[in-house]
Amino acid sequence: MTPKLVAVVARAQNGVIGVGNGLPWRLSSDLKRYKARTWGRPMIMGRRTWESIGRPLPGRESVVVTRSPGYAAPGAHVATSLTESLAIAQRLAAEMAAPEIIVAGGAEIYRALLDETQMIELTEVGLDIPGDAHFPELSPLEWEEIARETPPRGDRDEADFSFVTLRRRHGG
Repeated sequence: MTPKLVAVVARAQNGVIGVGNGLPWRLSSDLKRYKARTWGRPMIMGRRTWESIGRPLPGRESVVVTRSPGYAAPGAHVATSLTESLAIAQRLAAEMAAPEIIVAGGAEIYRALLDETQMIELTEVGLDIPGDAHFPELSPLEWEEIARETPPRGDRDEADFSFVTLRRRHGG
């Protein structure tokens, strides 16, 4: 069985997902959910996202997409194309018995893989904030909300937020 492609992303009200190669907010609750949602799965990410994380994440396998030949990402798998990244992630998913491959960003990777993505685990962040990385616009004709949870804001959360699950309307 081919694993589902699932984008996991936190997005501000104005579509911002990053600034200066980092997150423009601190949401401890979202980081906990991210860990739980990605654990035991291969993750495809761009080089800048990999560098912003700074290390392999425990319990997951990272596939780093870069155009830089010979790029080294200790503890991760390196791919020089999206096609290669998907092939590596599918092999890893089979080895890990993972039902999903996570699309972990950044903006360029989300955009490039959006047509193949079947689900989006979205954290809607209650901020309108400046940034230089944006999540692509989603058409309500293509995506339907199938779950929403709005937990109370924790002590280490800088904003209100909701966890939203979106599914592609046809074939998701």
